[in-house]
Amino acid sequence: MSTKHSRWTLFGISIFLIAITWAVFGQTFGHQFINYDDPLYVLDNVHVRVGLTWRGILWAFTHVHSQNWHPLTTFSHMLDCQLFGVSPGAHHLVNVFFHSIAAVLLFILLAQITDDPSSPRDESVRLADRTGGIWMSGFVAAVFAIHPLRVESVAWIAERKDALSGTFFMLTLIAYAAYTRKRSIGRYLTMSILFACGLMCKPMLITTPVILLLLDYWPLNRFTKSTSSKLVIEKVPLFMLSVGSCVATLWAQNFALGSTQFLPLQWRITNALFSYFEYLRQMFWPVDLIPFYVHPENRLELWRLLVAAVVLIALTAIAFIRRRKNPYLIVGWLWYLVMLIPVIGIVQVGLQGHADRYTYLPQVGLDIALVWLIWDLTKSWRQQKIVLSGASAFVVGALSILSWKQTTHWRDTETLWRHTLAVTPDSDVAHAGLGGILFVRGQIDESIDHYESALRLRDGNVAAHFGLGRALASKQKIDSAIFHFQKALSIQPDYIAASNDLGVLLASKGEIKEAIAAWQQSLSFDPENADAANNIAWVRATAADPDLRDGREALELAQRALRGGGENAVVLRTLAAAQAENGQFAKAIATCQRGEQLAQKNGDRAMVESLRDCIESFRHGQGLRGTQVSH
Repeated sequence: MSTKHSRWTLFGISIFLIAITWAVFGQTFGHQFINYDDPLYVLDNVHVRVGLTWRGILWAFTHVHSQNWHPLTTFSHMLDCQLFGVSPGAHHLVNVFFHSIAAVLLFILLAQITDDPSSPRDESVRLADRTGGIWMSGFVAAVFAIHPLRVESVAWIAERKDALSGTFFMLTLIAYAAYTRKRSIGRYLTMSILFACGLMCKPMLITTPVILLLLDYWPLNRFTKSTSSKLVIEKVPLFMLSVGSCVATLWAQNFALGSTQFLPLQWRITNALFSYFEYLRQMFWPVDLIPFYVHPENRLELWRLLVAAVVLIALTAIAFIRRRKNPYLIVGWLWYLVMLIPVIGIVQVGLQGHADRYTYLPQVGLDIALVWLIWDLTKSWRQQKIVLSGASAFVVGALSILSWKQTTHWRDTETLWRHTLAVTPDSDVAHAGLGGILFVRGQIDESIDHYESALRLRDGNVAAHFGLGRALASKQKIDSAIFHFQKALSIQPDYIAASNDLGVLLASKGEIKEAIAAWQQSLSFDPENADAANNIAWVRATAADPDLRDGREALELAQRALRGGGENAVVLRTLAAAQAENGQFAKAIATCQRGEQLAQKNGDRAMVESLRDCIESFRHGQGLRGTQVSH
């Protein structure tokens, strides 16, 4: 095929990949945020909501975000907020954009490195022409783009890290292929920087150096007895980056790691075995997909484990035996096995059994192995291209329809969790999620029912304890609410929303010292948390008990709250109280007047009256005493 025709084919397939991706996932423009991790990543994260700032960039590099250290993912969410505010449709489309780019890059990568004989170790085996590699590469990229297992990674705003890390992963592999064609320090550094960026999007990419070694075996054909050790040494700097990412991840996920008390090693091993098989099943039968699969613990039947073990051993044996005749089998199979290791559950993060999003990059290896095998098995057919073209069109069409339907389940919180409960009625996560949206709507009794259902299924559900605490507090059942906040914190000490709300309830009962301790717990995990800083500052400035007042600390914390949460009437009132406690009455009056202007602009009449009362006290040289928590 001429170079001109080849370029037009590459361009045409790339356009098709972009078009089909947007055709399936473009509907997310009309979707909403959901109450599962989206608040942590965007809605309730003040550092993200203010947009992309130098202060935010520094925070992203120096702080854990949603129990992960992934600063580039955080930057992308900040940039979204900078450009689009908190309009969910725009955030969704950015996910679709990165996913479509990842699909095109995968196609370009495969077209570049496999546009050679289908089995480079057997010179007698050649494609009928050099277009085969391009079309097979295009089909693999299309399956990657629109398989229903991709829906979670694309339709869920909080999973931006999948599409973003996938883009950098593909760029890393393309840069590596360029390096192997002409080795130079510049090309190696380019590839290493891209890899580091990928790790800063999602640490699951730590296995990338192993994937590069697999590509050395096929299709790059760099592996020989004399070069094998050199190829490993060549990857040492990349392995060092992976080790660094592992350390950062284990530190960041300190409180997300599943407790061996609840998930002993035997359960984790059997679940890992089952998950490897389950992902294979879902690849060929992608139905009843949900955002959270309950961990089977010790409930897996023996026959399921035996079937999984037999299938995995058989596939491994076939791939190994055929490694010379069909090297893509061992490469694709090991790609799948290796890339899943960080998330297969031996080191348990969270309490899910497995997750669709974990297949985002690992499944590519299976797609490559299967597509190249089918091509080789059918190469003697006279009508091979016609038959395979028809089959490919059917597969892509069927997967597109399934993905479109699956994506509709993610249009809003209630739809997602009701779908989940229809598939798995015993999902405590779904009950807690549905309870959350009902609480926001003011359907308190219904939300309590779902929270209690979640806790009956799993008493260790932190979100359910927190949600039930909020619901009970709204019904003035303070002691019961305090119990559930404390329970949530006993399971996850860095649950800042729980410690902040706990402090408010304790303060309402007059237990001020205990309230301060709760807010200080929040600050120990997030020193810039505006709510906790504001509440302690208010107490230190206004407490009736002189032993609890501390003007200097009140002023420092109020200023910190202003920096962390932005200028608003509540924080300005606290700052004014702190200034008054330090005898700075003129400053306090000016601060109140700024707050009054903001309150009037927002139509908050109660706050306007409160600030005017504060101004009157300050004009008489009096501080504030014995007032309620400022929130």
